[in-house]
Amino acid sequence: MTLPYRWGMIRFILVALLLASPVCAQPMPHPLVIAHRGASGERPEHTRAAYELAIEQGADFIEPDLVMSSDGHLVVRHENEIGGTTNVAKHPEFADRRATRTIDGVTTTGWFTEDFTLAELKTLRARERLPTLRPGNTAYADEAILTFQEVIDIARAASIRTGRVIGVAPELKHPTYFLGLDLNMEPTFIQALRANDLMSADSPILIQCFEVLALRSLYQLTDAPLLQLMSPTGGPADESQATYAEMAMPEGLAEIATYADAIGLDTAMIVPRTPAGASDAPTTLVADAHAAGLKVVAWTFRAEDPFLPTDHRGDLPGWIGRFYDLGVDAVFSDFPGVAVQARDARP
Repeated sequence: MTLPYRWGMIRFILVALLLASPVCAQPMPHPLVIAHRGASGERPEHTRAAYELAIEQGADFIEPDLVMSSDGHLVVRHENEIGGTTNVAKHPEFADRRATRTIDGVTTTGWFTEDFTLAELKTLRARERLPTLRPGNTAYADEAILTFQEVIDIARAASIRTGRVIGVAPELKHPTYFLGLDLNMEPTFIQALRANDLMSADSPILIQCFEVLALRSLYQLTDAPLLQLMSPTGGPADESQATYAEMAMPEGLAEIATYADAIGLDTAMIVPRTPAGASDAPTTLVADAHAAGLKVVAWTFRAEDPFLPTDHRGDLPGWIGRFYDLGVDAVFSDFPGVAVQARDARP
């Protein structure tokens, strides 16, 4: 099965394949709107409230970032350091678990999921990660930490409720780091895919990772669509000789196409910014990726001014629309409702 075909099939998923339920078949929209950690601009990220709001706003996929608990469960958090996204600091029984770790070359002090069992993590409550920028989200402080299975269940229930396909776009966070702790994400992840009938090319799932070896391994284990994430600087934590800049060249894109169906790009790799912070002329990366047989997903679209180029401040729909015009195949947005409306407003 060719890689472009693997991606293309997700646009014509039957809900019945996901749910074993008699829901009518329908094509998925294009470009796809992926709710980045849910509607995280309006609810704390990775919470049930964020995912449910994203679905209500019309998102096609919801995205959970996956890390691991000490007892080997896939837990949904932005990072394995959870001091900034939970109320763990308010739990005196966990004070002695505060630690300093080096993860992918970055030293961080805090509390880490790998030091907690799932049962312990379930005693915590989510907190808004950006309270200064998103003070309204701080009112939603009683949400429990979710597992990967719970996010799949949210998508399944919503597919039945809405009569449309709701996909899941999990990102495996730091698989090499976790492997060094004898917490191998891949077997647990594949087990979850099998248990939920998400192993085929037409499954409503899009599997992401910044690392290369994990995706290469998953390519051998599943036909589900795979996405190589890239950023403007640095390179994969598991490929010390590679940089994302090199991977974004035509030769690098051809190599990615041997194991992945799509690339996920920071918006600056598609539309760079000038030294003054305005948007600059677009690169050829979308066209180059399409020429290599890869789909392109752009990340991340946020409404707050610090995240927007100066010429689009106050205009998130217009900013997203520029990427639709450039031919991206999907977008990640903290405000999926805006992304859906911008797509629906297109001629």
